[in-house]
Amino acid sequence: MKRFAAVDLGASSGRVIVGEVDGNRVALHEAHRFPNRPVKIGRTLHWDVLDLYREVVDGLRLAGPLDGIGVDSWAVDYGLLDRHGALVGNPVHYRDERTGPAVERARGLLPAEAHYAATGIQFQPFNTAFQLLADDWAARGAVRALLVPDLIAFWLTGREGTEITNASTTAMLDPRTRAWSEQVAEALGLDTGLFAPLREPGSVIGEVLPGIGLSQRVPVYAVGSHDTASAVVAVPARDDNFAYISCGTWSLVGVELADPVLTEESRRANFTNELGVDGTIRFLRNVMGLWLLQECHRAWGTTDPGALLAEAAALPPSPATVDATDSRFLAPGDMPDRIAAACRETGRPEPRTRAELVRCVLDSLALAHRDAVADAARLSGRKVDVVHVVGGGARNELLCQLTADACGLPVVAGPVEASALGNVLVQARAAGALDGDLRTIVRSTEPLATYTPRPEGALGRGA
Repeated sequence: MKRFAAVDLGASSGRVIVGEVDGNRVALHEAHRFPNRPVKIGRTLHWDVLDLYREVVDGLRLAGPLDGIGVDSWAVDYGLLDRHGALVGNPVHYRDERTGPAVERARGLLPAEAHYAATGIQFQPFNTAFQLLADDWAARGAVRALLVPDLIAFWLTGREGTEITNASTTAMLDPRTRAWSEQVAEALGLDTGLFAPLREPGSVIGEVLPGIGLSQRVPVYAVGSHDTASAVVAVPARDDNFAYISCGTWSLVGVELADPVLTEESRRANFTNELGVDGTIRFLRNVMGLWLLQECHRAWGTTDPGALLAEAAALPPSPATVDATDSRFLAPGDMPDRIAAACRETGRPEPRTRAELVRCVLDSLALAHRDAVADAARLSGRKVDVVHVVGGGARNELLCQLTADACGLPVVAGPVEASALGNVLVQARAAGALDGDLRTIVRSTEPLATYTPRPEGALGRGA
């Protein structure tokens, strides 16, 4: 038996999960879970990356003997290093509002149409390219930018690099050449040399440094370091005719392709072309995801979210829904008030109770899932027969059923720890511990639930 640790850092929590690989079977066990608490200093929202690293090291020590380690996390954010390799301030959170002027500046330097044609990345105000324009990194003495999982890997091994699936989210990489776009860098006045050399999933980064405190020198592997890239590896699809929803804080909704879709129509639909493991393209749209519920519960101080979910399930479809891709919901704040305001603006009744608001959020997510699946299929030409929901949202039975109802397609839910599982699978294959098809292995080892669309529950299909 081989044992691999997946360091899986999410926007609200992190975890170290051990995958025990025996033949072509994988069993996951949680070694350590910890909160990810952003910190606001003045007007700037930061990630507490030093605390995250401490928790990662604690988790690896608790994990026991290991044959490999891989790190994945959310995308776009980075840590700056000086010429001595020291961190220049805590990384800024992608939900911070500093990039507004930078986006306007970027559009004056490089039209949106040309930027998309070069990188295929959807417009998001937090794209790394915009963050770098907003960041006075040179004046701060920075000579290197490491995306968050690469920063953690650097601290573990002393080796710098930029894993390519996460690099593709920066809006600075050409998905056709799998190299930095000099056109974009030149137009925006950015230096691609700020990033360490690109590396592919499955390559060995280096061994854990002796000072980390593990009992042996463990290799650290590059994996799909963007957590969605790892999650899509663990989609238990049987053929190519599927859509996926990697559902957690965000819902990333799309299809897996061999080539990017760089059309103007795709840009206007705000679809992105991110690189996946094994040379694939993740053609997807960002939907706000369970962040909407998380912020509602935070505003309410909810102690039992499950009770509200059960009440919401007993309600009829909400007469009030909102656009779950609307950027008004991006920043932290009073989410119930923002949802109510969005309902008023569209002339829809405001939810009167907390359960009604929960149902409004879930119906809105299901409709956004429906639209994204339909648009992904139309824009890519890919037939979709089934929708796979992976990640924490696979536990939400109501959301999975509503998504099946809205899409008019079966939904297969699971695995829940998809990012960690995909992380482990890439490590194990690189180490020679697996020789089967990865998705076949997922289907044979993970519990899955299927939701069939209900004729009487055709949630807003004509809306």
